[in-house]
Amino acid sequence: MRKIFYFLILVILFSCDEEQLIPKPPTYLRLELPEPSYIDHKDECGYIFKLNTNYSVEKAPIENEEINCHRRIQLGKLNGTLFFRYINMIEPVSFYINNSIDEVEMHQVKATNIRDKKIIRENDRVFGTVFELEGDVATPFQFYLTDSLEKFIYAEILFNSRPNYDSLKPSLDYLKRDLDTLLTTFKWPIQ
Repeated sequence: MRKIFYFLILVILFSCDEEQLIPKPPTYLRLELPEPSYIDHKDECGYIFKLNTNYSVEKAPIENEEINCHRRIQLGKLNGTLFFRYINMIEPVSFYINNSIDEVEMHQVKATNIRDKKIIRENDRVFGTVFELEGDVATPFQFYLTDSLEKFIYAEILFNSRPNYDSLKPSLDYLKRDLDTLLTTFKWPIQ
């Protein structure tokens, strides 16, 4: 009986493989995004641009302003918001441009690269710069547009998730195409 007992203990000990557990890297859900189609968004404040039909526009709540032309563009399945601030300039245009650049520079600590692209459409009096911030930054895209005389728009995109550049890359690529469309079709109110 003792021999059988020792034999069973040996069998149990040698049958236990010490398997090393290796943690798996986190995975992310695959985002199925529809092929974009665009409609003209004619805002009550007069500006016009083409917008992806998967997005929706709402007024941004602003206190102490008679005319509220600020907007939030909800990015649907991308789970983010484009904050769109419309300003009737009372200071020189350089004041507003410098403030916009300061906003971009606040993200230099986290950004691995910042690309900028100038927008110059003299016939439509649309001038500006779009900034693409790479890395784990809170706002991967920021831009400003101006007519250089009276009107100024500053916009930034925020996602409702932790800024992980690698996991957001497919969404950012999709969004970049929509931003290019918005920026190339943007027009000021006709005076």
